[in-house]
Amino acid sequence: MEYIFDTQLLIEGKDLSEDAIHDYIAEHFEGDCLLAVGDDECIKIHFHTNEPWKVLEYCASLGDIYDVVIENMRRQTQGLEG
Repeated sequence: MEYIFDTQLLIEGKDLSEDAIHDYIAEHFEGDCLLAVGDDECIKIHFHTNEPWKVLEYCASLGDIYDVVIENMRRQTQGLEG
């Protein structure tokens, strides 16, 4: 498993662009399975990465973040709490 943390969150703000957010994350952070979907006021992010704090910091710069979930997928594959 190359990327350990399944990172999910919502961003609430104004004039958000799912394409711009997707492209920024893809260009600046290592990871895979990126989804950025929503509208100009709320975007859901899903991303597998080893550095979820960097994604959170970026997303927090765009608006309010909430419903943050970071799961350790390596632990989950071992039958442990993620």
